[in-house]
Amino acid sequence: MSAKDPNRRDLLRVLGASVGAGVGATAGLAASAGEAAAAPARTRRWGMVIDLDRCTLCSSCTVACKQENNVPVVGPDDEHVGAQIEWLSILWQEPEQPGGLPQGMPFPCQHCADAPCVKVCPVGATYKNDEGITMQIWDRCIGCRYCMVACPYGRRSFNWETPRWDGTQIQMLNPDVATRTGGVVEKCTFCYQRVRRVRERAALEGREIEDEEVRRLPACAAACPAEAIVFGDLADPESRVSELARDPRRFQLLDYLGTDPSVIYLKRDRR
Repeated sequence: MSAKDPNRRDLLRVLGASVGAGVGATAGLAASAGEAAAAPARTRRWGMVIDLDRCTLCSSCTVACKQENNVPVVGPDDEHVGAQIEWLSILWQEPEQPGGLPQGMPFPCQHCADAPCVKVCPVGATYKNDEGITMQIWDRCIGCRYCMVACPYGRRSFNWETPRWDGTQIQMLNPDVATRTGGVVEKCTFCYQRVRRVRERAALEGREIEDEEVRRLPACAAACPAEAIVFGDLADPESRVSELARDPRRFQLLDYLGTDPSVIYLKRDRR
């Protein structure tokens, strides 16, 4: 069959059109993949709102925090005075009225947007992750305690000795959280192991994290019988935590320092 044969010309024209269509389709798929890769990931800022009207100061949050995060407990000996490891404690306040009852508030790491502790760490053991949580790499910490000095809230603890887990205590340890050794600083992480688990499950199911599944995600929020602690994405204006953060009763601790804490409190307004 010669090149001038009409049948051959028709065949070449059809083949050329098919190849062109295939190249175009491939280019279109590549462009789509490129656009998907270039699309910015959703920015989250995990935060917490604590309603002091609901809080009964029962300390369930402090106990749950210790259990979930393998926070070591020291004995009552005098040598341990001032050496307690506390990720979340109750900050007691003097009564406003003479003769009144003392007041208090749950007091975790504030996870500041502009965290002073991050700026002073010489080895990058503490850092802000992509979701706004102030994290701590315990194996990298050299124990200089600069972060403890820089933290205006005093929310970091130093391990003066390596904790011992005797007998059945070992069986109570959470395998999702590494234990710390002596000579390192540790702190609240908003139970990041739980956040990571929810994020991975949502990714496997091909969906976004739903607000309802994180509201009581950290151990402290899950254990609070009055549901005074609400967790969520402060960058999502429709989340429950963002809604509460717009309450007129809101305040942040030491907000005049410009640290912009991710823990927001609602003032007591009991009548």
